[in-house]
Amino acid sequence: MTDYQKRWITGIGLLALVGTIGWIDDPLLMWAFLGVVYMLAFHEAMRLFKLENNSVYFWAIVLWIVAYFYPNPDDLFFLVMIIFAGTRAYNTKFPRELLLPFLYPVSGILFFWILYQDFGIEAMLWLLITVALTDIGAFFTGKTIGKTQFSPTSPNKTIEGVVGGVLFATIAGTYMGLYIADLWIALMVTLFTSVSSIFGDLFESYLKREAGVKDSGDILPGHGGVLDRIDGYLFGAIVMVIALRAFL
Repeated sequence: MTDYQKRWITGIGLLALVGTIGWIDDPLLMWAFLGVVYMLAFHEAMRLFKLENNSVYFWAIVLWIVAYFYPNPDDLFFLVMIIFAGTRAYNTKFPRELLLPFLYPVSGILFFWILYQDFGIEAMLWLLITVALTDIGAFFTGKTIGKTQFSPTSPNKTIEGVVGGVLFATIAGTYMGLYIADLWIALMVTLFTSVSSIFGDLFESYLKREAGVKDSGDILPGHGGVLDRIDGYLFGAIVMVIALRAFL
């Protein structure tokens, strides 16, 4: 089986899984599903950052469990920062690099959960559509008319592709946003989310280049790792929550 075939089969399987979970729309199931994504992404980030402290996994699990019961999970992000800063100040030999996976991808996945808690499954679908269409639009626009390199971090991305992807996603994704917000708000939120997803993808490309690897992992045949699939969403979820809180 070719990588192209594997990519399609895996993609269809993921779409079916995510669609089923969204259709059921149960908070506990959503939390459990995001928790699996959370831990897989956390493990891949540990590898990208070249960290080997297994005790950190325990605290990552504790954080996710607390997030289920605590009414404002974004507060937990700042609590983690305080704990790490205090620990580092108390014991200067404490590895400051251990903070990195809590910055990325933990913060982004916490905002996945916040988006679902605060704005419902419609917002999750809005995010999914916006980021997916940004990626698809950028790919086809770049292949068709792309000439100018967007960033040395990701040589295959072009400015034309990025602009095309953002425009395509903003136009199409705005319609999904109308289930939650008025037209101008849906338009602005979709635009900001689409642009941020471009840089989410770019940031993960930067991490992989720094680590000297092609993919963040190999758990998804034809796609690579979990981070390779959710990189745009990690930035997009944060920006969508912030934008919705600002405009609604």
